[in-house]
This record gives sequence, structure tokens and C-alpha cells, in this order.
Amino acid sequence: MSQHSQPKQRNWFARHKLLTAAGALVVVVGIGGALGGGGDDDGKTSAAGSTEKKEKGTGQESGGGKEKAAKGALKGSGTYQVGSDIEPGTYRSLGNKLGCYWERAKDSSGDPDAILANDNVIGASYVTVKAEDKIFKTQGCKGWERVAEGRAAGSPKTEMPGNGMYKVGADIAPGTYKSVGNKQDGCYWERAKDALHESADSILANENVTGNAVVTIAPGDAYFKTNGCSDWKKTG
Repeated sequence: MSQHSQPKQRNWFARHKLLTAAGALVVVVGIGGALGGGGDDDGKTSAAGSTEKKEKGTGQESGGGKEKAAKGALKGSGTYQVGSDIEPGTYRSLGNKLGCYWERAKDSSGDPDAILANDNVIGASYVTVKAEDKIFKTQGCKGWERVAEGRAAGSPKTEMPGNGMYKVGADIAPGTYKSVGNKQDGCYWERAKDALHESADSILANENVTGNAVVTIAPGDAYFKTNGCSDWKKTG
């Protein structure tokens, strides 16, 4: 299994580092919120790429200008204190364009060493905010909504766009998927056991792909993440 880590760095950049079997370091770089384009509207994009609307569920505290989660939802740009502004749990943001960045942090110092996990997002994303976290920061993303923990039932699809993070059994069905015609070092996929994004601790398997990509998503996987790939279709 390739190893994956995300450096603790600012300026809305995050990197996926994968160590190949030969030991060479391959870096896939994503550009985050500094480029804009994520937005704060309430459009939702499904795994198949269709768009639907949801009601707004985010309010604001009077006086201080601090955005506060209402009914498990929060805006896509802001810094939130865990336990007061937002509750711990798993959150989802849908339909993001290039420019969405999020970060879990152990304090509000702003130091790179304070970052517990971070990611640049295109399409859908999930992140689990732990009770021990102090800060959740989001920049240029669509709104976030809290979702149920565990393996919630859904109407899983057998096709998905090549950018996004999908919940297995709810967004997508387990099985073998193929993505074809990927450009050199442009396609990255990841099978994950949770949405903590804590480097190798969360990753079951991952790979950078050129050309055709084939991956079997197991029923026991929690999430499948893909970036820069062509669309995936279930083949078995």
C-alpha cells in the first residue's frame, strides 16, 4: 500500500504524498481556497453529478459576527470553535469547485504545527471533527451539513465523477470500478476507513494512476476518495 500524508502548511495548499513500491516520492498538488470558486451557496451535487437544492440552515450570532452552526449546518467559509460554534461529528459539503479548503486544528495559534488534518476539495467531501479538536476552518467551500455516523443506508450509485469523496453503501455501491484515459500523474484514488483524513491511519489503500485505473471498493470500506480522474463506472 502506498503511504499518504498531508503536510502542515498554509496558503491554502495541501499535498498528497505517496511512496511508491520502489520508494520514490510522488507528489500530487492541489490548489485550495486562495484561487476561489468554491462559494457558499446551498447547491448539492450527487455522486452521479446531478444538482439539487437544500434549505439554508445556518444562522449567525448577533454582535460578534461569529458564524454558528444551526441544526448541524455551517457556512463554507469561516473558523469555528469545536464544542461552541459546532458540535463534533461528521460533516459533508457537496458540489465544490476548485478553491475549497478545510482544516482540523488542535489550537487557534494559526501555526502549521497546529494542523491535525487538511484537504483541498473538488466535488463532495466528508470530514469528521473530533471532540478533542479545537478548531475547524473552512475556506471557499459550499455549506457543510452534519450527517449521521455509521453505515447509513441510501440509494448507492454505480457511477461517480472523478473528483470527490463518497460514502460507501450510501453514495456509491461497493464493487470493482474502472476509470479510463487518465493523464500522467493526474489521477489519485483512496480507500478510507474513516473521514478523519489522518494520513496513513485513515487510509486502507491509495494510488496515483496514469491511463486506466481499476479498484475494488470493499463493503467494509467507509469512503472512497478520487481526485483528477476520469469518471468511474462499476464493472463488477
